[in-house]
Amino acid sequence: MKVSFENVSKVQGLLTVSLEKSDYQESLEKSLKEYRKKASMPGFRPGMVPMGLIQKMYGKAIKAEEINKILQDKVMGYIKDNNIDMLGEPLPNDEKEQGQSMDDDNLTFCFDIAIAPEFDATLTKDDTLTYYQIKVTDEMVDGQVNSYTQRNGKYDKVDEYKANDMMKGKLVELDGNGAVKEGGIVVEDTALMPEYFAEDSIKELFNGAKNGTEVRFNPAAAYKNNAVQLSSLLSCSKEDAEKCTSDFCFTVSEITRYTPGEINQELFDQVFGKDAVKSEKEFRDKIRTSLEQSFVPDSDYKLLLDVREYLTARIGTLEFADELLKRILRENSKEGEDIEETYPKSIEELTWHLIKEKLVRANDIKIEEEDVKEQAREATRAQFAQYGMMQVPDEILDNYSKEMLKKRETVDGLVNRAVETKLSAAIKKQVTLKKKSVSMEDFNKLFEPKSDEKKPARKATRKTAKKAEAEEEK
Repeated sequence: MKVSFENVSKVQGLLTVSLEKSDYQESLEKSLKEYRKKASMPGFRPGMVPMGLIQKMYGKAIKAEEINKILQDKVMGYIKDNNIDMLGEPLPNDEKEQGQSMDDDNLTFCFDIAIAPEFDATLTKDDTLTYYQIKVTDEMVDGQVNSYTQRNGKYDKVDEYKANDMMKGKLVELDGNGAVKEGGIVVEDTALMPEYFAEDSIKELFNGAKNGTEVRFNPAAAYKNNAVQLSSLLSCSKEDAEKCTSDFCFTVSEITRYTPGEINQELFDQVFGKDAVKSEKEFRDKIRTSLEQSFVPDSDYKLLLDVREYLTARIGTLEFADELLKRILRENSKEGEDIEETYPKSIEELTWHLIKEKLVRANDIKIEEEDVKEQAREATRAQFAQYGMMQVPDEILDNYSKEMLKKRETVDGLVNRAVETKLSAAIKKQVTLKKKSVSMEDFNKLFEPKSDEKKPARKATRKTAKKAEAEEEK
């Protein structure tokens, strides 16, 4: 067996594998024998079909299968051993293989290989980039404090209704004369919050109501004929609610009011742990610091986007084996997809992918299992933080993160996040950062798409020998 490689150009090569009969004969005979054991054919007992008949009927197909196995092993092995920086996957060169068939003993197979272009993506202190830091305002801190106190509030029974209070009572349907409708709708113990009515004039009917107060109103008008809300209030079907236009009498039996939690040591301990802060000032300062830290990943993400734009502009247009890459994309495209139209965007995405890979290698960034687990814990910690739970035991974080790691697509996302976390940290040390403090509003505007930007197209695939080897192991 001979395997050779020649450069057709700087970005494309031709890999040739020449097989002689001795290279595949042993494995072919073994496969034929295994097939014979399982073959079932009229007139013969299982496993007793003559080998000549097996070869005649299935020999070519089995030979092609065995040769394909050998080719996969040798082609990917050669690419790995010779450090060929391949893009996509090897594609058969049908033109070079013309004139041979599976009846031949000696066979030659040719594969077109797209090669990654050479370029320099080195970053140094001579490279200056803006690093945007989100300002944490007093309003943000107030909002977070309010969020914590709201979650720690309680409902108290009160004597007189005010806006946002919740009321319970009996709801009875009335007839056209204002009397109780015979056979009408009666809901013994219903709850309502007048503040959620769509009609302001009906909200005002409940102002000052007390236990025992009777309020006459029209639910259909109150909710502006929203059948879903009406059916919930009247405990009836959506269809019946749509037909109901009557006035009702609501007799108040209970009024409850929500009172936010107090800003005290109990709240401090709940949010940040026992005695971590001792005063409201320390509490607010701690919240401010937490918010600043929570915005760092956003700033780092923006930095990576700017690095992409900066290096792409500096490197310029790269040379690719365009026709071969288009063939690869067509092999992996959906039916009806216009590769010619999407190709420029695909190359743009591939260019950044190659730059990013080079940066990862230059900084010797490796992702270990523990890195992925830590990303899962951070994601879980952030989810709990949304509900005001800042001090979650490690055992709970681990249990939740284990569930995340059971999904392959989730793991892929966590690996990518781990790579970007380490890469942004490395870049911040390498370049000169021009720090700029901006408001949340202005920061978000930095991500608004330009008028000429389009949605990302399919990315040109990049399949290294190492990745292919991992797939084979699976």
